[in-house]
Amino acid sequence: LLLVESPTKAKTLKTFLGKDYHILASFGHVRDLPKKELGVDVEKDFIPKYVIPSKAKKVIAELKKNSKNAENTILATDEDREGEAIAWHLSETLKLKKPKRIVFHEITKTAIDQALLNPRQIDMNLVDAQQARRILDRIVGYKLSPFLWKKIARGLSAGRAQSVAVRLVVEKEREIEKFIAQEYWQ
Repeated sequence: LLLVESPTKAKTLKTFLGKDYHILASFGHVRDLPKKELGVDVEKDFIPKYVIPSKAKKVIAELKKNSKNAENTILATDEDREGEAIAWHLSETLKLKKPKRIVFHEITKTAIDQALLNPRQIDMNLVDAQQARRILDRIVGYKLSPFLWKKIARGLSAGRAQSVAVRLVVEKEREIEKFIAQEYWQ
């Protein structure tokens, strides 16, 4: 069983790998922090509380069924921190024991075959980096977004990047308010 993020990529890989591989897509992230609560235990080392979003439940059920019957499960998500986190979440959710992790930078038969010859473990440094970013987004956004709803417009969201932008806008507005126009002639 080979798991990728995108159904389009799964279709393409089937043409390269043939009948020896069953290729399925996770359709991206399969776990996330809950929508209606902070989802981070700030009192206990910022441990995240992950849930399976309703849009992913059907996919997870299908992946579980297929992974139980698979001789090996190979995780072939993207080689960035999001892809690495998706691979880790798949491994955790599907309760995979020592899954193989492969990466490739082009979708060619040669690149796929080379990746299959060189599997590795999930890079927990990349997973931790993604989790830290996600947790920081949640902590900042969960507290700042309601403030924006009251002051500007309902539905705005704030995270670590948006909060910096809001701060710059506020600082510029304060400079404008402090400005005192003075007429002078030379």
